[in-house]
Amino acid sequence: MTQSVAFIGLGAMGYRMAAHLPKYFDTVYVWNRNFSKAEQHATEFGTIASELEQAAQADVIFSCLPTSQDVENLISSIKIKSGAIWIDCTSGVPDAARRLAEQLKAQNVAFLDAPVSGQTIGAENATLTFMVGGDIDAFERAYPAMSALGKLIQHVGESGAGFAVKAINNMLLAVNLWSVAEGFTTLKAHGVNLDAALNCINASSGKSLVTENIFPQRVLSREFPVTFALPLLAKDTGIALDLVHDAKLPAPILSLAQSLIQAASLSAESNSDFSAAVKMYESWTKITLK
Repeated sequence: MTQSVAFIGLGAMGYRMAAHLPKYFDTVYVWNRNFSKAEQHATEFGTIASELEQAAQADVIFSCLPTSQDVENLISSIKIKSGAIWIDCTSGVPDAARRLAEQLKAQNVAFLDAPVSGQTIGAENATLTFMVGGDIDAFERAYPAMSALGKLIQHVGESGAGFAVKAINNMLLAVNLWSVAEGFTTLKAHGVNLDAALNCINASSGKSLVTENIFPQRVLSREFPVTFALPLLAKDTGIALDLVHDAKLPAPILSLAQSLIQAASLSAESNSDFSAAVKMYESWTKITLK
C-alpha cells in the first residue's frame, strides 16, 4: 500500500492502534491534543507527528476520540482532502455519524463510523473487531487500512449502524459485569472459594468475557487497571438506552443497568476503570470480591 494515513487521537487505544500502520503504509501522520504524545509516538514507531491540518490531507484518516462531539468540533475546524475516507473509531452517537456522513459527502469525503472492541490488548495485537456503518463502497476501499488494525472487519449497515452496535455491545458488557458482581458476592456470602467457582463457571454455560478476563484480572486481583474509563462506559450505556427509547421498546434490564453504571460512575474515584463499577455494589453489601 502507498496511500498516506493519519491517526487522530492517541489515547489508550489510539496510541496502540496507530503503531501498526507504518508496517503497511509509507506515510503515517499522527496527531494528539497533547502534541508531545504524537512526538513520542513518532520516535517510538516511525510515524510522523504532524499538525492537524497536515493530517487532514491524508488519503485515509482514523480518529479515536472520547465523544462524537469532540469529532464534530475537530472536523468543523479543518479542511479535509477531497476523496479522503474518514474512519471514526470513537464510541459515538448514531445521529452524529449520519450528520457527519452527510456533511462530508458534500465535500467529497466519505465518513465511516467504525468503533472497535477488543480492549487495549486487542489494539496491541491488531486483533480488534471493527463494527462499521456507512457507504459500502467506502467500506471496501477502507478495508485494507482497517485490516491492519483488526481481525474482524464487519460492515453492519448504513451510517450510524456501527455506533449502534458498539453501544449495545457495551451495554451488554455492563449488564454482564453487574450480574457477575451480584452472583459472586452471593457465592462469597455462602463461603464459596471464588477462584474455584470461577474455574467451574468458565467451563460451563455461565462463562463470558467478564468471568474469563475482567473478573480474574481486574476485580479479584484488586488491580482495576485503567484501560477503558468508567465514565466512557456510562456514556455508551446512555447511547444504547437512547436507541431503545427511539425504537419505543421496553427494556427493563437495560434501563436498570444504565442507571447502575451511571450511579457507579458518579460515585467512583476519578480516572476509574469500568470494572471498578463493582465497588459500588461492594459498598452496599460490605463484601469485597477478592
